[in-house]
Amino acid sequence: MQEHAWFASYDAKVPPTVEIPEKPLPCFLEANAERYASVTATEFFGAKLSYRDLWSQILRFAGGLSRLGVVKGTRVAVMLPNCPQTVIAFHATLWLGGVVVMTNPMYVEREMEHQWKDSEAEVLVVLDHLYPRVEKVLPATGIRKVIVTSIKDYLPFPLSVLYPIKAWKQKLFTAVPVSEGTVRFKDLARSSPPEPSACAVEPDDLALLQYTGGTTGLAKGVMLTHANILANVVQLAAWFTELQYGKERFLSILPFFHVFGMTVCMNLPLYSGSTMILLPRFEIEQFLKVLHKSKPTLFPGVPTLFIAIVNHPRIRTFDLSSIRYCITGSAPMPVEVLKKFEELTGSVIIEGFGLTESSPVTHANPLQGVRKIGSIGIPLPSTEARLVSLDLEAGDLPAGEPGELIVRGPQVMKGYWKMRDETAAALRDGWLYTGDIATVDEDGYTFIVDRKKDMIIAGGYNVYPREIEEVLYEHPGVMDAVAIGIPDPYRGETVKAFVVPKPGESLTERELIDFCRTRLAPYKVPKVVELRQSLPKTNVGKVLRKELRREEQERQAASAPGA
Repeated sequence: MQEHAWFASYDAKVPPTVEIPEKPLPCFLEANAERYASVTATEFFGAKLSYRDLWSQILRFAGGLSRLGVVKGTRVAVMLPNCPQTVIAFHATLWLGGVVVMTNPMYVEREMEHQWKDSEAEVLVVLDHLYPRVEKVLPATGIRKVIVTSIKDYLPFPLSVLYPIKAWKQKLFTAVPVSEGTVRFKDLARSSPPEPSACAVEPDDLALLQYTGGTTGLAKGVMLTHANILANVVQLAAWFTELQYGKERFLSILPFFHVFGMTVCMNLPLYSGSTMILLPRFEIEQFLKVLHKSKPTLFPGVPTLFIAIVNHPRIRTFDLSSIRYCITGSAPMPVEVLKKFEELTGSVIIEGFGLTESSPVTHANPLQGVRKIGSIGIPLPSTEARLVSLDLEAGDLPAGEPGELIVRGPQVMKGYWKMRDETAAALRDGWLYTGDIATVDEDGYTFIVDRKKDMIIAGGYNVYPREIEEVLYEHPGVMDAVAIGIPDPYRGETVKAFVVPKPGESLTERELIDFCRTRLAPYKVPKVVELRQSLPKTNVGKVLRKELRREEQERQAASAPGA
């Protein structure tokens, strides 16, 4: 790799390149089962699994999957929150050479159906509460076996006894029928000895189909290989030069079904022999109690989490001093929030950048060196980045001039599943075209200034307007619709839809929001709908999103205090 300006900003012990071992990630977990045998791998509401016990359960579950016909290449969908079962199912599938299809538990039927049909998933691991939703979709997919688990399966006593009562009071579904097509998670693991055949996957074998939205409105399956996901873990481990192997405690609140959570909250801790403090969902009171009691040392999060924490009225009654470093991405971190959180905890917040197509992290600010607030930082080891002209004619751009950010490195995807044209557009001569418009300063620090695509980042989740618009167009009373992201003090951005009713139709904001809620995951549902007689368009009929954004900016500026 050639010399780059950003190398001068690397912390002293960070190498410009890293060597990626030619073995899959589960092999490191196998080694850690001996090296850190008695170290706690997972903590789940007080229940602990050591590395030795976790690896034994992974091998047992792999044996069960093997008996169900999972072989190299079999797609296994995992639809779970953060819990020990997610870790077990993920790495057992990889050990067998299967391909994991991480599925968001908030998905509604149409989203699940598309993902499982497109990926050709054959086996599903799912939480019992979600089964009624899943059951409606199964006949339209190729899933032949459903493995059902419950939160209580890995809770300690007496929580394991009390949880079903809580679930009953909250009217959460738990009565999944055992049939030819279903099997219980714990039964599958118990019936298998921890001695399946040795891992036989190759670095370039497909490990993960991670679905991400697209400008076409259809989610695309990003093909990440074993080498890709291991590379990003090794790069991050090299970046965090003070990572204490076998001793760190990660607060794993970011969902594993999201590639950021999967890499930073699950695979990096497992690679480094660290403890994962697992939380299946974010509830501020419970979260702060766990944080206070469990004493994490590393806290990967997104801006919405930090905003909720610093604004909690009793935040100073909780001890957050154990946190040394925080890792944040997905959306810009407000400067005041960053400063306040660091003052509360004494920790350092490291902002970075990535995308699903790069496993995901490509950039980060240094830990000890210069942090440039508002910057996504500099490329990780073995990662190259350039800015190219948007018209592709002027080539590379000088410092300070905006262009499209493109990256290259071992963490970059193999391509999009069954989408040759989309792959060719995104990957050119080994470079991944991110679709983000950025500037780079003379030190090599990158600043994202706009999005080439119209993606909305709401609460750390990627939301694509086209998908929302297509749902709105399904409503019989809608003539025209467009969605944009508008600033939100808590979520970073939130979704606003502009709708033109058909002549003679009388629509309401609540009606349209409720319509979307039955067809979209909650974070994609518009929070605001504005009914209009027309939308601003170009001469060829293309909606002028910039004009709508400008109107929103003017409206918010006019309503701001002191305006």
